[in-house]
Amino acid sequence: MIPSSFEYFAPRSLKEAVELLSSYPEDVKLLAGGQSLVPLLKLRLAKPKYIIDLGRISSLKTIRQDGDTLAIGALVTHADIEGSELLKRACPLLPQTATTIADVQVRNQGTLGGSVAHADPAGDMPAAVLALGARIKAVGPAGERWIKAEDFFFGFLMSALEPNEIITEIAVPVLDGLKTAYLKAAQRTSGFAVAGIAVCLKLNGGGTCEDIAIGVTGVGDKAYRAYSVESALKSKVLAPEVIEEAAAQVTDGIDITEDINGSKEYRSHLARVYTARAIESALKA
Repeated sequence: MIPSSFEYFAPRSLKEAVELLSSYPEDVKLLAGGQSLVPLLKLRLAKPKYIIDLGRISSLKTIRQDGDTLAIGALVTHADIEGSELLKRACPLLPQTATTIADVQVRNQGTLGGSVAHADPAGDMPAAVLALGARIKAVGPAGERWIKAEDFFFGFLMSALEPNEIITEIAVPVLDGLKTAYLKAAQRTSGFAVAGIAVCLKLNGGGTCEDIAIGVTGVGDKAYRAYSVESALKSKVLAPEVIEEAAAQVTDGIDITEDINGSKEYRSHLARVYTARAIESALKA
């Protein structure tokens, strides 16, 4: 199918992009990597009158370290994340997650900012930014603001981002000595998560879990933190039986999705299994 007609803009600065977005407050879409938007356009599930292509804004394509924080531009691609030596060293969870996304073609075009903004409940990066306690920088006509990842995802394709705001940067901590992993049960055709688990944990000198954060995707109508599992593991030695018992709480309080990829019971089972596997994988890192 061919997309419906639209007017196309390609700003070369963030200021110009924000001004354009303010000038066309309705029926407008932002284009980053296009891996989420273009399929919707082709199927006419999205029919915007205006498209603002952010791809020429070079300031959104950088990865830098500022002290104990890593700042990743919204237009940094999954392939850039996968290949970044800085991220492999300082925040391995993001490269670990990027390697699991779809295929090479998608990773070459898809962006971190686009993935976060799209807020797909089966997307991989939302789980990772939640586990990292990331902060998301949004810029609009009123200026800039920072949004905690845990406050960002509202529901199916819904987020805290205002219609006139653009994600410009995702800030994550340098993971000095922390252990991480991302594992998922993926849809066979698309690679989206049926259940995906991101883990970031810290052990003390005696092998006890000092801190842990777990991001979950694919299970409900949004990515979420598994706080019940985290609470059950903190201050514990992470023996297999302790992990298994805690992992059973991963869907507590969650309205589990049921669709052609799995029943509620199946997704709940996958979430429990992959939570335990991801924690065990992180311990071996």
